[in-house]
Amino acid sequence: MVAEYETILTERRGEVLVATLNRPERLNAAGLEMADELNDALDRLEGARAVLLTGAGRAFCSGADLQARTDRGMGQGSHAALTRHYNPLMMKLAELDVPIVSAVNGPAAGIGCSMAFAADFVMAARSAYFLQAFVNIGLVPDGGASWMLTRLVGKARATEMMMLGEKIGAEKAEGWGMIHACVDDEALMPRALALAERLAAGPTVALGVMRRNIAAAMDGTYAEALQREAAGQRVAGGTSDAAEGGAAFLQKRRPAFKGA
Repeated sequence: MVAEYETILTERRGEVLVATLNRPERLNAAGLEMADELNDALDRLEGARAVLLTGAGRAFCSGADLQARTDRGMGQGSHAALTRHYNPLMMKLAELDVPIVSAVNGPAAGIGCSMAFAADFVMAARSAYFLQAFVNIGLVPDGGASWMLTRLVGKARATEMMMLGEKIGAEKAEGWGMIHACVDDEALMPRALALAERLAAGPTVALGVMRRNIAAAMDGTYAEALQREAAGQRVAGGTSDAAEGGAAFLQKRRPAFKGA
């Protein structure tokens, strides 16, 4: 059973968990409750083999709800909000054992930008944009943005985004290699859901190992990558999906993966 929440919507579409940020009147500003609810939803996959993350209305997420940071001053409030709420969510997204697709249907700013980029595949509507707006209010990027963006687009472009605080449209983001695809607005959800369904039909254990190995490779050495791949191959190779994949290859048919 999918849980009910105040600030997000969750729905099972076959083997895909669709999680929708649902504060459209605030452009889905991510308050503390939203961070905690999304974290909880990711703990309740209940057999879902892929996650599709999107936003209700005309935005993906306009960033953190700054009202949640003013109780003890902006600096102290931000630190508490990050360490207790937003950072645990970002680690959950990073460590999830199933693939994630984000469908960016409008602004993805601040922590919303980081949430979008935590996905394995970022698909954006042509009218969408990405924004590191922190410099405009005298703050610094958070939610792992300085780590993610530098690795996604390199130092020069990451510096441009963070220090100039200007919008990067979906088409430019695709040209930079920052996202998987920029699509027409009306095609976004059908295309994103089709991709999530394709991933959900894949060998879930192997895909989870790939997620971890790709993330680790961004920091580790070549030798460490070889060791992780060997360890991961032992895990994936022991699954029924690996046996099915081998049999399907020999029989020249499409494999029917079960995620185990």
